[in-house]
Amino acid sequence: MISRRTLLAAPLAAVLPVACGRGKGKGFRGYAFVANQDGGAIAAVDLEVLAVARHIPVDGSPTVVLAAGKRPSVYALTPENGSIHEIQADRLSVTRKLTVASTAVNMQLSPDERYLYVLARDPKAFLRISLDSFRVDSKIDLPADPIDLSLSADGRTAAVSLTGQVHLVDLAGGHLFPPSGSGDFGGVCFRFDGKIMLAANRSDRVLSVYDSRTAKLITHLPLALRPDNLCFKGDGGELFITGEGMDGVVIVSPYGMPEVEETVLAGRAPGPMAASSAFLFVASPVSGDVSILEMYSRKVIAVVSVGSDPGFVTVTPDDQYALVLNRKSGDVAVLRTGTITKNRYRSAALLTVIPVGSRPVSAAVRAV
Repeated sequence: MISRRTLLAAPLAAVLPVACGRGKGKGFRGYAFVANQDGGAIAAVDLEVLAVARHIPVDGSPTVVLAAGKRPSVYALTPENGSIHEIQADRLSVTRKLTVASTAVNMQLSPDERYLYVLARDPKAFLRISLDSFRVDSKIDLPADPIDLSLSADGRTAAVSLTGQVHLVDLAGGHLFPPSGSGDFGGVCFRFDGKIMLAANRSDRVLSVYDSRTAKLITHLPLALRPDNLCFKGDGGELFITGEGMDGVVIVSPYGMPEVEETVLAGRAPGPMAASSAFLFVASPVSGDVSILEMYSRKVIAVVSVGSDPGFVTVTPDDQYALVLNRKSGDVAVLRTGTITKNRYRSAALLTVIPVGSRPVSAAVRAV
């Protein structure tokens, strides 16, 4: 017999077959760790029983939460005090806290999970935190306020958007390249092979494409909307974009020379997204619903009312559930992907709604 605690402490790769091999209709074996911004806590939702197992208090208002796979740990960022909180997944409690700046913006785990990279706003810096020592071991000063960051899959390069500019970072050498472009940049991301970096230029309504090795501009892709939200398909395929200016989703093919393939109408003022292998889930905060776009046909096959002000969507690693965080109603709407089918009513049913706390804004899922 293997205890639940032993499973929780094991690396993700070692336990995923247990979760995926469960019988049809069984719940996902793991937790969704939900950041409640106004509640000052992380809600640990047991996805096997679809209920909150524990509210984990943190010092501040968490907005970003990341789940490690090789470590039995979850990391929460409280930007207003620049602190990182490490949560032990088997104990559902905070074990370490580190203040890295007066204020921070965002963070990401390195692919090998040895480091956390943090964007600090005061002081303006790109920080590397060793997860073994839980200390800052590298710092790069930034010339402007940071907006977003992304890491390439090989862990060699980072992209950082700042106020008015975008930069590439050589992580091995700790070197910040000169600005690659100017504009009102928002989200940044890398193609699956790390050779191309994509930056959302909101002021010009274009997706700027850069060579990751030379930091040189390749092209601008004009868009029918402002690129506010970016979402890659789970296998690194198509990139989906939503934003102000159109009730639709722009689909970009990243293969070879990236190009805009088509724009699909989807919901009212569509916002945040998440992709499973078969579906794209598009939240509409103003209307309180989620449009479900089928990947194969690239058509919206269903619209589901989920709650008040849905602002974040994620899909469990086994593609079984789509979790929608409703900021105003303070709950998580759960959709079972296996029950979504085309039908004459263009509808799909909610599995359940789980109250989690005050203003849930992000979540990370860890299998056990």
